Amino acid sequence: MIVVHHLENSRSQRILWLLEELALPYELRLYRRDPETMLAPAALRAVHPLGKSPVISDGERVVAESAVIIEYLLDHYGEGRLRPAPATPAYDDYRYWLHFAEGSVMPYLVMKLVFRKVETGPMPFFVRPIARRIAAEVGRQFIDPNVQQIVAYIDVWLQQHRWFAGEELSAADIQMSFVMEALASQEALCAPYPAVQAYVQAMRARPAYQRALQRGGPLDLQR
Repeated sequence: MIVVHHLENSRSQRILWLLEELALPYELRLYRRDPETMLAPAALRAVHPLGKSPVISDGERVVAESAVIIEYLLDHYGEGRLRPAPATPAYDDYRYWLHFAEGSVMPYLVMKLVFRKVETGPMPFFVRPIARRIAAEVGRQFIDPNVQQIVAYIDVWLQQHRWFAGEELSAADIQMSFVMEALASQEALCAPYPAVQAYVQAMRARPAYQRALQRGGPLDLQR
């Protein structure tokens, strides 16, 4: 039995979506974030030394990292589903977007989250003005322009493709789903990009996506 060690409100939601699309049985073990720090609980370290999510166990095998988990599940249980045929243009697109999510987008989104906490979080009053000014400038001059460029790039792609690897849903869409939800949570950012908005609506409309949210809990990426 596949066991998903699922941290609430996290990237592991996309692993649930994948399993629901494949109609594979799995056990869900839910871990709650610390309400003060919003970090994962120490109990996850008993599963994997880094104590991060997503992570799955399949018998004696423990697999971490979203893209690796996706490839593992498709290799062992996919039966050719959710992955284009190798050596095709669609397969090349699939591989690109599978790695684009964590390689090109998430670093900026994580930085945006961290610097936003610097701007709004508590700190000694004598450093507060300087720290917040630096955080605001980093966001304005570096993070926000890069995020804007990425959203525009995605929108152009989605104007020409129904899903990230073509006309059929693939695991690249599942990998990109957390990114798309994170972007969609910033309404002003996505407002000028109708293809991004339409994609998010199509993604959320899939029954398997809705079942994954029912099992894993809602995503609130503005927390």
